[in-house]
Amino acid sequence: MQYLVSGKVQGVFFRASTRFEAERLKITGYARNLPDGRVEVLACGEADAVDQLRNWLTRGPAQARVEGVSSEPVPVQELAEFSIR
Repeated sequence: MQYLVSGKVQGVFFRASTRFEAERLKITGYARNLPDGRVEVLACGEADAVDQLRNWLTRGPAQARVEGVSSEPVPVQELAEFSIR
């Protein structure tokens, strides 16, 4: 699943915190900053774990101010880990 997270989500350890949460949930994928200020998150894993990550994305780390999370299904990808791009 691909998520686009908007709000105050860059410069607040959002990607690093997302990686920590994804690794805890055994999710692979990535988080990367987009030029428009959003963060893109690709999450691959068990459906329940991906849902838990989505719920976490609506809050993010303490320094973030999440205004919205949109999602779009994407083809399953075989990734070895969760990375920051």
